[in-house]
Amino acid sequence: MNVGRAMEIVESADMVSVTYEGTPVIIQHVDEAAKLARIYSRMDPDHERDVPVLNLIEE
Repeated sequence: MNVGRAMEIVESADMVSVTYEGTPVIIQHVDEAAKLARIYSRMDPDHERDVPVLNLIEE
């Protein structure tokens, strides 16, 4: 995924299906300069992490 699309998903009111390493995730924030997204798993919302936006897959 590219940074622009990740930012659109964060700002959207719609629930967009996104995965990271095969796990459904929610994108909480996108750092455009670093090209990182703060995500958390739908199964484990307390475990947030920063991952490269390029590794996110829109389903």
